[in-house]
Amino acid sequence: MMSVRARHIAPIAALALAGVLLGGCSSINEKMGPAVADTLPAWAGGLPKDVPPRKGTPEYDAYMREQERKRLEPAPANANASAPQSASPQSLDPVH
Repeated sequence: MMSVRARHIAPIAALALAGVLLGGCSSINEKMGPAVADTLPAWAGGLPKDVPPRKGTPEYDAYMREQERKRLEPAPANANASAPQSASPQSLDPVH
């Protein structure tokens, strides 16, 4: 009877160790995930250059102040001056 219990201790200990290691990975990834994602280049699947900063950082506060300043700026006198020139309807070919 004693040898049966000794054989079960090794798999139980291995499963317990795997559970502890998996739990440790989740707490590390919570802190490291955003840092790794911010440092990956865009060609490797990272964020593009024009993404706003993460919320809660000093860069985010400066970004939001700049956005608010732009929002409060008066609109240009000619609303069509800032719009890009579109092609005339005659130059567009029909799509079939």
